[in-house]
Amino acid sequence: MADHYDLAVIGAGPGGYVAAIRAAQLGMKVACIDERPTLGGTCLNVGCIPSKALLSTSEKFAAARAGMSRIGIETGEVTLNLANMLAHKEKVVHDLTRGIEFLFSKNGVSRITGTARIEAVGRVAVEGDGSNHVQADRIMIATGSDSMPLDGLEVDERRVVTSTGALSFEQVPEHLVVVGGGYIGLEMGSVWSRLGSRVTVIEFLDRIVPGMDREIGERFRRALRRQGLQFRLSTRVTGATVCDDAIAVALEPAQGGDAETVECDAVLVAIGRRPRTAGLGLEELGVARDRHGFIEVDEDFETSVSGIFAIGDCIRGPMLAHKAEEDGVAAVEIMAGLSAHVDYALVPGIVYTHPEVAAIGETEETLKEGGVSYRRGVFPFSANSRARASGDIEGLVKMLAHADTDRVLGVHIIGPEAGTLIHECAAVMAFGGSAEDIARTCHGHPTLSEAVKEAALAVDERPIHA
Repeated sequence: MADHYDLAVIGAGPGGYVAAIRAAQLGMKVACIDERPTLGGTCLNVGCIPSKALLSTSEKFAAARAGMSRIGIETGEVTLNLANMLAHKEKVVHDLTRGIEFLFSKNGVSRITGTARIEAVGRVAVEGDGSNHVQADRIMIATGSDSMPLDGLEVDERRVVTSTGALSFEQVPEHLVVVGGGYIGLEMGSVWSRLGSRVTVIEFLDRIVPGMDREIGERFRRALRRQGLQFRLSTRVTGATVCDDAIAVALEPAQGGDAETVECDAVLVAIGRRPRTAGLGLEELGVARDRHGFIEVDEDFETSVSGIFAIGDCIRGPMLAHKAEEDGVAAVEIMAGLSAHVDYALVPGIVYTHPEVAAIGETEETLKEGGVSYRRGVFPFSANSRARASGDIEGLVKMLAHADTDRVLGVHIIGPEAGTLIHECAAVMAFGGSAEDIARTCHGHPTLSEAVKEAALAVDERPIHA
């Protein structure tokens, strides 16, 4: 006889495991099904977390190798132990996956390992070590996304890799070609550049991080160029030939023109992600999807089939772990009769390079396109005392506010701890706050957050320190 639950969650990534825990807190009997032997999904196992571990350790290595004698720290020869660096990454992942196991146990969530297929409303078949069936009043799809393939490039996760393979190169590539100038490509390109690779980023569009404010994006590109990354913008990759000693990547101008070939040791394909929904039985059930493959849901996260819900990367919205978490919490709270909502316009985007880049809300381009009258305030980290004391002065804070109401419409930060600083702005924007609200809030001194306050003051053309 199949076990019966109030909620069966398919997928144990950030959206799924958080939804399962919150549902259990709300008194539901919950099962979470995932095919991986470890919890945490793509993000924790082969995505967000291991990449941030490598970003952190590679940044320390680059700083030590560059020398710190100017601040009174003398070091000897600095060498890379790649095996130990990768082992540290794996330990971080191991410890965090064990942490989710503890949280499941603490909250009474049943963990089921295997491949799930929805046979009917309220019934999930699970194939694994011991095939079984799960019955549930509600089923939530939280299966996340996969790397987008590129025609002409066959991924083997050794030399032609997705973000997964790029986490585990056995040796530092002499020349790494990154196809795609988005978050993932730039983060992983930064890691291997710091460790000694010559990195070339090839982007089809005429800019990197195309969804971000154009001014910030251009500053970002210049910062990465100074670190050694090379960029080929408005360029299309048409294929690759893999030989024993090199990979020949075929390129041509995005708008047409003469083709050329670039040789490298490894290729990272990072052109985006797509919903991971194959094999779930959605077609047979009649679950509606849009032309991009995203599952269509209503304001309660319910699909076109009553009793089946979906969250995270497999529905529309920013394909980010923190968005998936918010989806999961909101969905189960609505199931429990509470009020919940996720405003996708207020989901911050963060690139964890150095400098970091973070953004929330409107860009100058979207405001101009929409005919919205706005004022901007800009403050450089070079004028911030904490940044000066830390020797990390590259970048700025840009704040955009409505010209009439002063409501904060967007904030864009490039510089130290940008991913942390953006959340003050997110909180203010969530409550419809103004630039003046931030400007009138006392900020500790000396802190990097004072740059946010100064940018808010600059909206009214009254910054103190610039």
